[in-house]
Amino acid sequence: MADGADVLVIGGGPAALCIASELHQRGVLVEGIAPNPVQAPWPNTYGIWAKELELLGLEDLLEHRWSHTVSFYGAGGSDLDDQPTQHGLDYGLFDRHKLQQYWLGHAQGMTWHQDSVDRIELEADRTRVQCASGEQRLARVVIDASGHRSPHIRRPDQGPVAGQAAYGVVGRFSKPPVEPGQFVLMDFRCDHLSPEQRKQPPTFLYAMDFGDGVYFVEETSLALAPAFPEAELKQRLEQRLAKAGNAITEVMDEEHCLFPMNLPLPDFNQPLLAFGGAASMVHPASGYMVGALLRRGPGLAEALAAALKEQPAMGSAALARVGWQALWPMELVWRHRLFQFGLGRLMGFDERLLRRHFTSFFQLSQADWSGFLTNTLPLPQLMAVMLRLFAISPWDVRRGLVLGAASYLNGCKDVVRSLSTST
Repeated sequence: MADGADVLVIGGGPAALCIASELHQRGVLVEGIAPNPVQAPWPNTYGIWAKELELLGLEDLLEHRWSHTVSFYGAGGSDLDDQPTQHGLDYGLFDRHKLQQYWLGHAQGMTWHQDSVDRIELEADRTRVQCASGEQRLARVVIDASGHRSPHIRRPDQGPVAGQAAYGVVGRFSKPPVEPGQFVLMDFRCDHLSPEQRKQPPTFLYAMDFGDGVYFVEETSLALAPAFPEAELKQRLEQRLAKAGNAITEVMDEEHCLFPMNLPLPDFNQPLLAFGGAASMVHPASGYMVGALLRRGPGLAEALAAALKEQPAMGSAALARVGWQALWPMELVWRHRLFQFGLGRLMGFDERLLRRHFTSFFQLSQADWSGFLTNTLPLPQLMAVMLRLFAISPWDVRRGLVLGAASYLNGCKDVVRSLSTST
């Protein structure tokens, strides 16, 4: 067994390909371990606000793009309820193959091992990875980018983890489920549900027109612990379509989604790094992650490349500390905590309060709500936006938030104190 790579990346999905390509471009000797061929098609769709890609110069990675972007927060009981909230911001879906090839192209020449990882052990200044095949691989530092289910990343137990669950269908319908050229971020109208279902946690429709008579419709649960059962999501989707006098005539593809929204941050003292879902990079308020991979991958890769070059004798534990500090600086840690606080309050809302909350949320300026959903607002501005949202919310929504108001304000004070002592 040779001395091994500088960095060994575990995983073959978007997070793994992103960080591997960023490291490879910086001259780092990086290898990957993935259970399946890294060229294998990805099963799920990945959405993003187009502006995020425009700022990175990567908007050509989109397969679909919509300018007619709306949401519905009514109960379907009146004309007013059925009026859409216009977002006025383009939304897109990645061309999964193009995104995959973008990262593979930037990682051209690096070695991928098709295998799975059984055990990871720290040895003096290096890390040994024991594979299911019996192969052992060494690296200066290991990055686990295999997803939120990884058994190798330590994190504190903070109670039940809430999951966002969704069941979706790409196909043809007896009539258009959304208007031509339309993207629906959230449709919370629920007149298709029985009185008993209305007492259960709310779900919403995420839907879009793909063109040529093909549509994507997906019934989604914002966050719930335990997660909303997929069978019930499928039933609700069928009920929603039937209420509108619609039906699926051809299923071209199905999507099954389940990922954590409030996964605790990893233990930053462990001698193993993570990236993507394993590093809790899913946005607790929106469920999105690919934009964060594209923005934060270069910083992590740059920090590791510099450390490897400047201190060739640096061991795994020290390199991991460099990586964790680059990936999760104190500002991002506090932003993550504020988002988790907000999600915790929303999880206690019934369907009516949740609809009223989102109606208020999209009354914020476009810069504020989009910055919130993409996690691109600086910490002071994020705190100001959250306070502004509280101020403009209806009284019943404020009452739903008030139990957490004291802890939220104390948290803001802690943020300020922490930042002042760390600078």
